[in-house]
Amino acid sequence: MDGPTQPTPKAALSDYLAAERTMLAWIRTGLALMGFGFVVARFGLFLQELQVTEHTPSLQSYGLSLWFGTALIAVGVAVNIFAGWQHARLVRELDRCQSALSRPALPAVVVAFFLALVGIAMAIYLISVHGSANSNSQNTKEISMACDKGIISKPSNHSVEETVEKLKAILQSKGVTVFALVDHSGEAQKVGLKMPPTKLLIFGSPKAGTPLMLAAPSIAIDLPLKILVAEDAQGKVWVSYNSSSYLEQRHGLPQDLLQNIAVVDALAAKAAE
Repeated sequence: MDGPTQPTPKAALSDYLAAERTMLAWIRTGLALMGFGFVVARFGLFLQELQVTEHTPSLQSYGLSLWFGTALIAVGVAVNIFAGWQHARLVRELDRCQSALSRPALPAVVVAFFLALVGIAMAIYLISVHGSANSNSQNTKEISMACDKGIISKPSNHSVEETVEKLKAILQSKGVTVFALVDHSGEAQKVGLKMPPTKLLIFGSPKAGTPLMLAAPSIAIDLPLKILVAEDAQGKVWVSYNSSSYLEQRHGLPQDLLQNIAVVDALAAKAAE
């Protein structure tokens, strides 16, 4: 006769509860990663919206925040999948009383090191954004001060000579007449005076300017259009011109003719880039 059947050993209830607590801890970690990743991904959009609200020119790209956030979300999803798989495996081992006493620490170590690397990368990214924001703020302050006088100034990435030549090429390609190029610094040098490179480009089109002068004759004082390219005391080159809104208010220009002078903004931006 066979002896009495030995009951299959079962793990203690505390082991199952401990396994469940471990799974829930991993799930909380995964959810936290996904939530934080969403916030990081939206960080760049928040900065862009802030720029629009403050009318700040966008000179900095914030696309890296999207990649950082997406990476964190992806890791959060992977952590939750791993937690479910690991819990199911552990429960099967407990049912068979085959669970080893030691558990692998590699997953937790990998997640910890990954988060540390992401944290370092985000810190570097935020420092670079902060530095760019300070630079943009300074440029915006200078431009805003100029706008109070009806003048808009844009920083140029080229020398005065290069900016002027680029602007002349753009005007020529659009069929706009260049009436004169006044070299203020060159004329100063002729009489023994010294000043940073400063050139005034005077240009226009009778087809665009005549309707303006018929509607508001006083605008003839400010026509043809002018763009000043000058280097400041710090060696930075600026492209300056009368804003279309200033000319509109000064001469009472009709709205339907503003496009005839608003083109100067696009020309200056193209020459400065």
